[in-house]
Amino acid sequence: MALLGASAAIPARAQESIWDMFARNRVLREADTEGASQAARQLIATPEPILSYDTAQNLQFAISQYEPFVAAGGWEEIPREVYGLRLGHDRKGGVALKRRLMSSADMPYQERVNEMIDEQTDAAIRLFQARHGLQLTGEVDEATFYAMAVPAGTRLQQLYLNLQRVNNMAPNLSDRYVNVNIPAATIEAVEGGMVVQRHIAVVGRVDRATPILESKIHQINFNPYWHVPTSIIRKDLIPYMNKDPQYLTNNRIHIFDGNGNEILPTQINWQTEEAVNYLFRQEPGAENSMGHVKINFHNPHNVYLHDTPSKALFGENARFHSSGCVRVEGVQDLVAWLLRDNGWDPTRVSGMFSSAERLDVSINNPVPIHTTYITAWANRNGTVSFRDDVYNFDSQGRVAFEA
Repeated sequence: MALLGASAAIPARAQESIWDMFARNRVLREADTEGASQAARQLIATPEPILSYDTAQNLQFAISQYEPFVAAGGWEEIPREVYGLRLGHDRKGGVALKRRLMSSADMPYQERVNEMIDEQTDAAIRLFQARHGLQLTGEVDEATFYAMAVPAGTRLQQLYLNLQRVNNMAPNLSDRYVNVNIPAATIEAVEGGMVVQRHIAVVGRVDRATPILESKIHQINFNPYWHVPTSIIRKDLIPYMNKDPQYLTNNRIHIFDGNGNEILPTQINWQTEEAVNYLFRQEPGAENSMGHVKINFHNPHNVYLHDTPSKALFGENARFHSSGCVRVEGVQDLVAWLLRDNGWDPTRVSGMFSSAERLDVSINNPVPIHTTYITAWANRNGTVSFRDDVYNFDSQGRVAFEA
């Protein structure tokens, strides 16, 4: 009884019996959370591309499942008590959470449920997070809560809209291509209808969106210079220099006039937009914004894929931080795949990364690239994935984009 008295002194556990405590501790002790995360990833990371001829068929099947469900009312609105729930919690909101997870098929149907967030519920939360491109924490954190709060009818509309988008794009696909899906901030290298590589990406933020286009990757620049775009000079470099006059020097960025003559930062009036009249070039090296490689494809927006020294951003839920270009995690593997027909292998690519050598390589067989806006897709096993409408193209009902 002394133990119960001590427990009662803690408000958060005032209503918990010793048997409840034993049950909760057993759940925490026996749960295989890493196994649950791995199982969730495996359901999502199949070799099926987000964009392929099969995507349309998979979306049609998903629609056939969602339509009667939405017609019947969809899933219930989740209460605020669901927020913050995780493995071992036994409080109000647990039943509502389980009902929500069962409604979206993340958790097997059960006739009766209780408030305890057990191992099965933890696995269901992780599967839900995987399907929505969130970190697999097993906790109903802010991003997870808001994703759960999206009505089923809204998800059905996403499926309709993305089916139209896929039907528009699929006829243009070749046997070998790269797909950058902006809402998912991921890149897939596809060959023979299967994903051979999948990369996390960082794409353009809302006010500097990555353009949606089709082109061909034709050139690789190893250890490149970075020629700063005029838009970044205006929006970023000028404010940086007003805050820190040593910014350009510290980042090894040189300034040149129209005749190729180098000028000093002190020769520019940083209180005006005079700087946009000059060329700014960052030297190759570890701190170069391009990292060790730049992947070029023809387009009128001056965007490209590239390495980056800022690796930490790849670990975020919302990877919308760039000025329009696309940063690629594990870019060495992608470069080796792109240069395969040139006789390059991963070892040679790695050697170029380790060196400071400047080298431009034209790709013998240019590889098609599609930057796309797909916020809902499905695979053959019936798993449906959704992403946020970051650029508001879903809300605008946009289906077709520039080629």
